[in-house]
Amino acid sequence: MDNELALLTLFGSVAALLFAWGRARRVLAFPEGSERMKKISSSIHQGAMAYLRRQYRILIGFFAGMFLILIGMAAFGFLTWFVPFAFVTGGFFSGLSGFVGMQIATRANARTAQACRVGLNKGLNVAFSAGSVMGFTVVGLGLLDISIWYLLLSLVFHLPVEDITSTMLTFGMGASSMALFARVGGGIYTKAADVGADLVGKVEAGIPEDDPRNPAVIADNVGDNVGDVAGMGADLYESYVGSILSACALGVVAFNKIESVDRVNAVVVPMLLAAIGVMASILGSLLIRTGESTEQGTLLKALRRGTNTSAVLIAAAAFPLVWFVFGREFIGFYLAILFGLLAGVLIGFFTEYFTSDSYKPTRKLAEKSSTGSATIIIGGLSLGMLSTALPILIIVVCVMAAYSFSGGFIDSSRGLYGIALAAVGMLSTLGITLATDAYGPIADNAGGIAEMAGLEPEVRRRTDALDSLGNTTAATGKGFAIGSAALTALALIASYVEKIQEVGGEGIQLDMSVMNPTVLCGLFIGACLPFLFAALTMSSVGRAAQSIVMEVRRQFKEIKGLMEGKAEADYEACVDICTRASLKEMVLPTLLAIVIPVLVGLILGYNGVIGMLAGSTAAGFLLAVFMSNAGGAWDNAKKYIEGGAYGGKGSECHKAAVVGDTVGDPFKDTSGPSINILIKLLSMVSIVFAAFVVQFHIF
Repeated sequence: MDNELALLTLFGSVAALLFAWGRARRVLAFPEGSERMKKISSSIHQGAMAYLRRQYRILIGFFAGMFLILIGMAAFGFLTWFVPFAFVTGGFFSGLSGFVGMQIATRANARTAQACRVGLNKGLNVAFSAGSVMGFTVVGLGLLDISIWYLLLSLVFHLPVEDITSTMLTFGMGASSMALFARVGGGIYTKAADVGADLVGKVEAGIPEDDPRNPAVIADNVGDNVGDVAGMGADLYESYVGSILSACALGVVAFNKIESVDRVNAVVVPMLLAAIGVMASILGSLLIRTGESTEQGTLLKALRRGTNTSAVLIAAAAFPLVWFVFGREFIGFYLAILFGLLAGVLIGFFTEYFTSDSYKPTRKLAEKSSTGSATIIIGGLSLGMLSTALPILIIVVCVMAAYSFSGGFIDSSRGLYGIALAAVGMLSTLGITLATDAYGPIADNAGGIAEMAGLEPEVRRRTDALDSLGNTTAATGKGFAIGSAALTALALIASYVEKIQEVGGEGIQLDMSVMNPTVLCGLFIGACLPFLFAALTMSSVGRAAQSIVMEVRRQFKEIKGLMEGKAEADYEACVDICTRASLKEMVLPTLLAIVIPVLVGLILGYNGVIGMLAGSTAAGFLLAVFMSNAGGAWDNAKKYIEGGAYGGKGSECHKAAVVGDTVGDPFKDTSGPSINILIKLLSMVSIVFAAFVVQFHIF
């Protein structure tokens, strides 16, 4: 029976990929518009692909080096021989998901702008369809990787189920490594270009956003794709597979001593839940449409119709799944899944509340621009800090509910399995959730093309409405990813403890009390890591942005007739600066996440690693929510003013809001969303090197 259930997971992955293929064909069937629009879109596409080619050359070297290290560890008996290959496939599919999403996104931008000439609903249709390609490619490739490995290890190599889950868990390290490189590199690229373009173009020169006279405008549009599409796709791929794999691993432990339930079924249930989520997301996607109103409330309602329908379908389908596989005695697992779904919806709503200009917090933040840049920056920092309270409360309630309803106070392993299922439940609708997120950069690019191609003012009004909605859905998507990261990281910590006990045997002396100095020291180190990581990535954006600022100023000064629109800017120079800077700056923060867990393990031992993982999860969750929400609120406060509030575009309030948005850009698009990958990669690396740490640690 278990192999038949696993085949259903494979069927779900194929359905997702076929749906993505159908949506891609639909998008490419729309007209691209004028020759000018085609030329701009082609420049963005070429710049994005040139960046990816150079990034992947660096990553091939990194993955080859890690592959050899893992092969060496396997040769000395610290790992099985499957692990190095699982690591590579995890990284490959993570990168592939971002690559496919960016291919369609850079071809959909001009088509979205052209569709907005027809109407707002047509523009939303094209942009969301292109976003759906990203969303369903991520879930399709994720389930394909998981189901192929499971069927290969069980049917071909006949491994015990505990060895299967242990091996599969390690390809999450490959996915997380790729995701961190993609998120950090893409985030540095996009925000360096964005900050440079805004500071010199809008603040100093006083020209509109996406004005073709701005030398950084093409780099800015390229950055939207390499950061918010390719980076985000790799990011959410690893979040998705990480939640499923951690649940599979804990399922083996949870039912190790319960004969009434086959442990294999406990492994397959998270995979099946994700496959059901694919079908629910497909149905929800078909319901998204809107009229011609550019009101944010109307547009948000159109997207919510699809996402909420998908959540309801999952809630309905999960009950018979749990009942059929586990029986009435374990129906509490269904409640854990429900709490995960509910937590995801609530985190998304409150993220929207704190970041959308449809609500009071962001409008109050926009009001602070009337007294200058300093007050809007102070207000944004305050809003971001305040916004952490409700998500942390939601996660706490979700964890305790999932743990208790799953029988955690009777058997802790069952409770931890319930928490892992809650994380899978939260991400089960990722297909449609990611589609609503990925469409934002496409709408943003469409607005840029509309401005640069000189389209009708009504077109720009429609693309701006879609872009503003995209800012809100992007913030919601980041909140969703960060919330799921907290649950997944907790499950991964539990998997690490199980792995230590497995490889250490009777010689293991676990002492996870905070009174244990190694745990306490690990806790402090772990809490510091997200701040250190954020500092490195913020500094990287700052250095790269300085280079762009100097280049834009140089061109404004030296290219005669540029400001009068009589000469063309050297766009390629800014694209090249962003590419070189981001690829150089992404290496150190990513290596930090891989090296430090091993060093902590060798010095403080496995108890110190547990403290480090706990500290990084708690501090990282709070810091990520703070940075993402503050950045999103600054961005939409600027959009609110550009819509006509407080003097509109070009006013002193607008200039203050642009400064706030510039500060928030690396918050929300570089450091914040990268932290959720960091906390999971720390756990993945710790699990892979567990046997090595057990044998060679000092304390």
